[in-house]
Amino acid sequence: MSALLEVEHLAARLPVEGELRTVLHDVSLSIAAGEAVGLVGESGSGKSMTARAVARLLPSGAQADGAIRFDGKDVAALKGGGLRDYRGEVAMVFQDPRAHVNPVRTIGDFMVEALRALRGVDRGTARKRAVAALADVGIPEGERRLGQYPHELSGGLLQRVMIATMLLTEPRLVLADEPTTALDVTTQAEVMAILDELRRERGMALLFITHDLELAGAVCDRTSVMYAGSIVETRESAKLHDDPLHPYTASLATARPTIDASVRRLAAIPGRPVSAFEAPEGCAFAPRCAYAQDRCRATRPPIEALDGGLVRCARAEELRGRLTEKVVNHG
Repeated sequence: MSALLEVEHLAARLPVEGELRTVLHDVSLSIAAGEAVGLVGESGSGKSMTARAVARLLPSGAQADGAIRFDGKDVAALKGGGLRDYRGEVAMVFQDPRAHVNPVRTIGDFMVEALRALRGVDRGTARKRAVAALADVGIPEGERRLGQYPHELSGGLLQRVMIATMLLTEPRLVLADEPTTALDVTTQAEVMAILDELRRERGMALLFITHDLELAGAVCDRTSVMYAGSIVETRESAKLHDDPLHPYTASLATARPTIDASVRRLAAIPGRPVSAFEAPEGCAFAPRCAYAQDRCRATRPPIEALDGGLVRCARAEELRGRLTEKVVNHG
């Protein structure tokens, strides 16, 4: 299956207190048309920055290297109308919808403006399409909703509005940056069901960013795991959860509670997560890894193919099948 989005060896640096700090070190991933790919990792690993780099939304002063191609086009080279068209085909759903709407303008203004700016349709047609898009995400009485202000909607309704607005431009790729984090559990499930159903119906590709390895496995065909600004493992979601190849992935999997077994204490990853600019020489995860050896600390491992996936670990082959071993109390 040919890739719709290709990211190769992406690196990014941001200006912080007068100096450039690395936030992405080496990110490579691909997404085919209609495919859902999860991007999982702790806070500060570079997940959101990767999505912003793909959307050409890095902050002013940022520097980026590597390649991002969408449908064969070099995204970094896009300008003017080409960049505007690209942002119509690649839509982003943010974590906190209230931070991305104008509180003094109506929902109708927000939705119509997006469609008119990116597709150039007249206001009347834009309103009709907005009402239809609201119905597609389960919001009835669309005309009334268009007249409301953001503060009049619950967090779940407002996130549905954001998804409906994204649908108006008929994107081919959706970048969903933790779209359910600020919602209660029931609403999270509803929003994810809407996203997944719309993706399948419309053949959209999805990059789904989350902290939840199990949620990514339920929604995504493949999952990539990030640590300290790099992809450390990419694999089919079911295999990644059941038989991880990287010690960090395995640590995330065993740190979650499960309903089919009881343990005296949940496994915790020692130490703290580091950003790319804090990463030591060698493997960035080595200081927290129970399997690290001197060679792991000396040289940063490349990402290599193994068992149908990709993994960045010098000991991946010899550790296969041993990473999820844990003591379980069934009493």
